[in-house]
Amino acid sequence: MRSVVDAAERDADGLFGPDDLHLYNVVRYHLGWVDERFIPVQSDPGKRIRPVFCMLSTAAAGGDPRAALPVSAGIELLHNFTLMHDDIQDRSELRRGRPTIWRRWGEAQAINAGDATFALSQLAVFESAKAGLDPLTIADLAVKFNSMTLKIVEGQVLDLGFEKRSDVRPGEYLQMISGKTAAIVAYASWAGARIAGSDASSANWWKELGRLLGLGFQIRDDYLGIWGDEASTGKQPGDDIRGRKQSIPIILLQQELNDRERSELRDIYARDSVDEADVCRVTAMLDQYEIAGKMQAMTEDYHARGLLILDQIAEPGAARDAMAGLAEQLVDRSR
Repeated sequence: MRSVVDAAERDADGLFGPDDLHLYNVVRYHLGWVDERFIPVQSDPGKRIRPVFCMLSTAAAGGDPRAALPVSAGIELLHNFTLMHDDIQDRSELRRGRPTIWRRWGEAQAINAGDATFALSQLAVFESAKAGLDPLTIADLAVKFNSMTLKIVEGQVLDLGFEKRSDVRPGEYLQMISGKTAAIVAYASWAGARIAGSDASSANWWKELGRLLGLGFQIRDDYLGIWGDEASTGKQPGDDIRGRKQSIPIILLQQELNDRERSELRDIYARDSVDEADVCRVTAMLDQYEIAGKMQAMTEDYHARGLLILDQIAEPGAARDAMAGLAEQLVDRSR
C-alpha cells in the first residue's frame, strides 16, 4: 500500500506548474518534498491517513486501488490546503518540525499557496477519467468532494467561534469535528467504495464507517494535545491548554466541575497567556475527574462501531485486514 500512496503523491506532483515557479515550490515545501531553498529532501510527509483510507476502501469494496489514485491525491491536496490556511488562522509557526509557509514567506503568499492547492485538489479528482471511471461517477465524486469541503469550512468556523466561549457543549464539539475532521475521512471511505463500483446505499455505509473513525481520530488527537509525549508529537504536554483550546477534554471537564472550580478554569482560560502553573493546575483537574479515561472510552466506542460496519460491508481479505489495522492505530497512536 505504501507504493500505491507514493504513486498518488506522484500523481499530485504531475499537476503542478513549472519547477521554477515560486508558487508551486512553496506548495512542495509545505508537502515536505523540498526544503526552504526548494532543493528536494526526504522529510516527514504527515500521516497520509486520508488517501490511504480511500485506496483501502476501494480494495476492500472489491475494486483496484490504482483506480483511486487521482481522488486520493485530491484528498491529500485538499487536506493540505486546509492546513495552510489553518496555520495562518491559528498563528502556528511550525508544521512537522519546519517553519510554516506563512511564517517563512508571509501570510499573503501562504494564502496564494493554499488557494492553488485547493485548485490542484479539484484538478486531481477530474484526473479520474484517466483511471477509466465513467463521467457520471466522476461527477458524483466531484460534487461530493465540494460538499465535503464546505463541511470542513463549516467546522473550522465553529472551532474559531469556540475560542471566544467557555460554555461549549459536547454535542456542539461533535458537530464541529464532524465537519472539520470526520467529513474528509468519511468522504475518503465513501469515494473508495464508489470507485470500486458500490451503489449509493452501500457507499453510504462506507461513509458512515469513515465518519465514525474520523470522530475517534480527532478525540485521540485532542488527548495527545494534553497528554501526548513530546518526543512523538513534537509538542509539549499540555500544549492545548497553553493555547486555551476548547477541545473535548476541557469541554468534558466543564461538565464535572463544581462552581468554584469552573470559575477557576474560566479565569485561567481568560488570561492573555497561560503559564506552567496554570497548565499543571488544569492537568490536575483533568486527572482528578478522570477525563483521559472518559476520552479513551469515547474513542474506543467509535472504533468498535466502525469495525462492526467494516465487518459487514468489506470483502474478506488483506484490504479489510489492513483497514482494521489502520483503525486500531488511530485509537492507540502516539502522534
